[in-house]
Amino acid sequence: MQFSTPVAAEAVPQSLYSRPFLLLCLSHALFASSFNMMIPELPAYLSSLGGAQYKGWIIALFTLTAGISRPFSGRLTDTIGRIPVMYVGVFACIICSMLYPALAFVSGFLTLRFFHGFSTGFKPTGTTAYVADIVSPLRRGEAMGVLGICLSVGASASPLLGSWLVKAFHNINVMFYASAVLAFLSMVILMRLKETLSPTQPFRWELLRIKREDIFDPQAIPAAIIMIFCYFSYGVILTLAPDLSDALGLSNRGTFFAIFTLASISTRFFAGKISDQWGRIPVLKASAVVIGISMLLFAHANTPWMLYIASAVFGLGNGIFSPAINAWTIDLGDPEKKGRALATMFMALEIAIGGGAALSGWYFADQIGRMSAVFYAAALMNLGGLIYLFWKGHSKI
Repeated sequence: MQFSTPVAAEAVPQSLYSRPFLLLCLSHALFASSFNMMIPELPAYLSSLGGAQYKGWIIALFTLTAGISRPFSGRLTDTIGRIPVMYVGVFACIICSMLYPALAFVSGFLTLRFFHGFSTGFKPTGTTAYVADIVSPLRRGEAMGVLGICLSVGASASPLLGSWLVKAFHNINVMFYASAVLAFLSMVILMRLKETLSPTQPFRWELLRIKREDIFDPQAIPAAIIMIFCYFSYGVILTLAPDLSDALGLSNRGTFFAIFTLASISTRFFAGKISDQWGRIPVLKASAVVIGISMLLFAHANTPWMLYIASAVFGLGNGIFSPAINAWTIDLGDPEKKGRALATMFMALEIAIGGGAALSGWYFADQIGRMSAVFYAAALMNLGGLIYLFWKGHSKI
């Protein structure tokens, strides 16, 4: 089936702030809002269902499915087109958000977290490839920074909104339905975009038969390695931040995520431009250092203000990291198979977040005294990434 008419190569806009780019950024912000608004409330919700021991799986199951789906989303992005792949991701958000109230028991909740992961397995792959199609390579880092800002804007407001909805209506189902509405609005915006891949192929089941060469792009492996080292911390934070917020007496669990994301926004645009001018590796080195320092700050956070400072530093580090790693992945990969290169990097992202979430949740086990050790381990992971970058520093990219 054909989803839209491809744009002729000469018609693809080269201006960064073109109408397609701005619409895509808005869609991505709403998409990020949809699934991020739940995160602060899910650990307590799972505990209320009797599944406190499975907190680490809230993020781990989500990222497991996202990682599994990356080879498929990468191949489909390079065959049937960028837009249909984005549709799949947003549609997964809508369906799963609507089903949370109906499956309000531990096994049902965990099953939905597993299938909800398809959303981030598809949508970001198609989105990033679309941006690479419509933006000059000379402004690629800047474009990834702007896209990241829009994602961060959605992600920063939505956790506060989600927690507010739960408190205001005394019913978490209201938050789930609001999540579905945001995802639906993201899809409506996508309907106004034209496909950039030309020629496209109609979907057929044979495209889902993944070969060995479809699973990953060997040229993108360096970016994948750095993603695993530096994004392990993100899985730790997603799992432990709500409990740390509760332990320090924060009334709204979304406050941490708002501070983190706003700090991230402050650096994404400039970090992307700097990576275009100075190179990806120097910027990634700086991000590994900053994220590592934030983990040490979390390990010693014993007041709300210390948590706020650690959150801000963590956001700064991630704001530096994200546009550089996205642009580096595209730089390294085959220009004709952007989806495969991006899928490789995003698979590493899911491994990092899922591993960080599962291991931290398993070791933490609702014992607040164990948190510091987890943050120290995350700091060591960033040190490993920094060492790898210095070894890789001879690269010209």
